[in-house]
Amino acid sequence: MKRIGIIGCGNISGTYLKNLTELFSDRIEIAGICDLIPEKEQSRAKQYGISKIYEDCNELFADPTVDIVMNLTRPIEHFNISVAALNSGKHVYTEKPLGVSFDEGMKLRNLAKSKKLLIGGAPDTFLGAGLQTCRKLIDDGHIGDVIGASAFMTGRGPESWHPDPEFFYKFGGGPMLDMGPYYITALISLLGAVKCITGAARASFPTRLITSQPKDGTIMQVDVPTHYTGIMEFVTGAIGTITTSFDIHAAELPRIEIYGSDGTINVPDPNYFGGPIRVWKPDCGSFVEVPLQFKYEENSRGLGLYDMVCHIEDGAPFRASGDLLFHALEVMTGFERAYKNRAFVDMTTAPNRPEAMVQV
Repeated sequence: MKRIGIIGCGNISGTYLKNLTELFSDRIEIAGICDLIPEKEQSRAKQYGISKIYEDCNELFADPTVDIVMNLTRPIEHFNISVAALNSGKHVYTEKPLGVSFDEGMKLRNLAKSKKLLIGGAPDTFLGAGLQTCRKLIDDGHIGDVIGASAFMTGRGPESWHPDPEFFYKFGGGPMLDMGPYYITALISLLGAVKCITGAARASFPTRLITSQPKDGTIMQVDVPTHYTGIMEFVTGAIGTITTSFDIHAAELPRIEIYGSDGTINVPDPNYFGGPIRVWKPDCGSFVEVPLQFKYEENSRGLGLYDMVCHIEDGAPFRASGDLLFHALEVMTGFERAYKNRAFVDMTTAPNRPEAMVQV
C-alpha cells in the first residue's frame, strides 16, 4: 500500500480521486490533498472522504507518510512542483505534459535518476483496453509490416466549455502540449520511438472569445501556435503524420489510423481507455469492428499510478515512465523547433516501447 499526496483539485482531480478511492484502493491510499483555492480542496475532500487537507505544498512535501506526490497542477506549474517533490524524497506522478520545454523534461528526468526516485505520469490511456488491443493486433502481425500512421486532434478550442481557458493559449499551452501527449504517447506505444521529425505551425487567430461560464464574453490574447502539422520518422522506418488544432470547426477524420502491408487499423480516440476498433483487410474489403481483448475500457485515469505502485512493490513493468514522458515531450517541443528553423530535428531520446499489458 502506497500513500499519495495530491496537489491540484481542478477539473481532472475528481476522476482521479474517484478511481484511486474505488478502482485502485487495494494498493493506493490518499494521504491528503492540497490546492491554492480552499473551496476546491474542501469540496473534493467532502466528496471523496479525504480526511487531510494540507495547508500548502510544503506541508505535503514534509509529510513522512507520503510516498508519491500526484501533480495535478496546470502545465506551466508542473516543473516546479515536481522538482520540489523529488527534492523532498518523494516519487512523482504528474499530469501531462512532463514539462513545457525540453530543458524542463531533461532536468526532471535527470533529477529523478540522481535521487533514485521514480517520475512518471499521464497520459495512461495507452494502458487501456482500446490501445492495448490495437497493439496486440500489430504485434501479432494482423496488418503485416507497419508502413505508416496518421493522427488527427481537431476542434475549436476549450473556450466554449472550460471554466478558465486562458492558460490553453499561453506559454505551455496550445493543442500540441495539451492534447498531443495522448496521440504521441499512443503512437509510441504502438510503433516505438520516434527518430526524426519536422513540421509547421501557426496561430490562426490573434484573439479568442470565451463563451463558457464564468468568463463568458472575455477576450483572450493568443501567445502560442494553435494549429500544428508534424511528420515523424519512427526508428522502425514507419512514417507518421499528426495534426493538432484548436482552429477547426468540424472535421470527419479518424483519430488515429495505422497502415500496414496487409491492412489498416482504425484506432479509437487515445483520450479514452476503450472505444471501437475497426480493421480493414484485403480479403474482406471493408472495415470490421474487432472486440476489445484487455481490461480497463472505462475511464480508468490513475491506472498509470497504479502501475507505478505495482512496480515499486513487486518489480512489475513501469510503463507510464519518465523516459516515455520525456520522449513524448521531446517530440512535441521538437515540432516547434522544426517549424521555427525550417528544419528536420533528430531526437536525442529513444526509449523502448512500454511493455504490453497482461491480456485477460
